Amino acid sequence: MNRLENKTAVVTGGASGIGFATAKRFIEEGAFVFIFGRRQDALDRAVAKLGPKARAVRGSVTEMGDLDRLFDAVKSERGTLDILFANAGTGDLAALGEITAEEYDRTFDSNVKGTLFTVQKGLPLMRAGGSIILTGSTTGVMGTPKFSVYSASKAAIRNFARSWALDLGGTGIRVNVLSPGPTRTELALEVVGEEGMNAIGASTPLGRMADPAETAAVAAFLASDDSSFMTGGEVFVDGGLAQV
Repeated sequence: MNRLENKTAVVTGGASGIGFATAKRFIEEGAFVFIFGRRQDALDRAVAKLGPKARAVRGSVTEMGDLDRLFDAVKSERGTLDILFANAGTGDLAALGEITAEEYDRTFDSNVKGTLFTVQKGLPLMRAGGSIILTGSTTGVMGTPKFSVYSASKAAIRNFARSWALDLGGTGIRVNVLSPGPTRTELALEVVGEEGMNAIGASTPLGRMADPAETAAVAAFLASDDSSFMTGGEVFVDGGLAQV
């Protein structure tokens, strides 16, 4: 399929995990993709795998100057932007009573502030028919032990989509949340470990973790005109974890 033919996309956190899988899927469906991330070595490896329809810009979503450089690069080479996947994020395990101010700042700066300003700075390049996709999480609607700060940040993402859908009324630009469940990514394994991820995966109705490509397939749907009457919504790719 070439549902994204000639479209331009930005994927933050695009060098690994769900971001990389989504960039790959977007390119397979015809898009030109800019990936954004903090580690140059990971970006270089990702672009080498993604091929000539990918570009990499190094930076952090918490730094306004880095975001400016990202969208300046998009404007310079492509002129406009059709798909913005605000996917970068982070989180730490800490129970109530053990949460530090540093952990809170790190999580909310990346997940909430970073998402807000990624979208706000990319918005001037977008046109009618554009799609904004925000990465949420099952934790945004579930109680999750030792993960309250991350969970609260993802609940904020859900309300961003609801509110921004109203702010964008009349522009023809859509915004939706894509909420993965337990997915085998480097970040997830780093945070909760192999044993923890396997346990969470086993607790889903499907009895396993997701492959990042499975989430990327739904991101491609939200990016395409197949979802043209969807805005302000949330799509779970969670093996049923938060649904039953």
